Amino acid sequence: MDVLAGTTERFLAATAPEHTATQAEMAALADDSGFPIIGPEAGAVLRLLARLTDAGRVFEFGSGFGYSATWFLRGGADAVICTEFDEEEAKRGVQFAADGGYADSVAFEVGDAMEAIERYDGPFDIVLIDHQKERYADAYRTVLPKVRTGGVIVADNITRGPSDLDDLVAHFEDGAPLPDPEVDGKTRGIGEYVGTVRSDDAVETALLSVGSGLAVSTKVV
Repeated sequence: MDVLAGTTERFLAATAPEHTATQAEMAALADDSGFPIIGPEAGAVLRLLARLTDAGRVFEFGSGFGYSATWFLRGGADAVICTEFDEEEAKRGVQFAADGGYADSVAFEVGDAMEAIERYDGPFDIVLIDHQKERYADAYRTVLPKVRTGGVIVADNITRGPSDLDDLVAHFEDGAPLPDPEVDGKTRGIGEYVGTVRSDDAVETALLSVGSGLAVSTKVV
């Protein structure tokens, strides 16, 4: 099974879209600094979703230096609102945007993404949730009313990253309790998020095992 999974990951990586010059610089910085980015496999999904929804406005909970935003823009999105708690990371994002020629299409909000979203009215065509895992479900509940019907909410790090996948499998297969938030808040946060979107009739959700795993929810009402 591990060999098959490794082969699948290699296949997905080998067939992912090529980086633009700016994205290649971003990926190199991420490699050098150990900063997590979604990568081109998941980026291709973001690009496709932007194209399929004819995205105008995108909001991101957690952007780093704006790598994921470039995929939305490659899919034709008009504007991406990026949020980043680390001011230096946001400054890097602004510089990348200037160097890459897309400064007019992105805006960086420095600080808490949950506070930033309150300053924006909808509708949004796409929302990306990629900040503190413990706050995923709160971000979803806060932003859902601002997403148009037919719009999409994407959450990253669903199958890989800081959470314990074995605990998540046990919860959804056998009903085992999620970890105590004081013990493993990240796993609990991912589990609560998946449970929330799966039980909400306002959206239809699919989990995609690309990159670190994406939960893609389309708003249907």
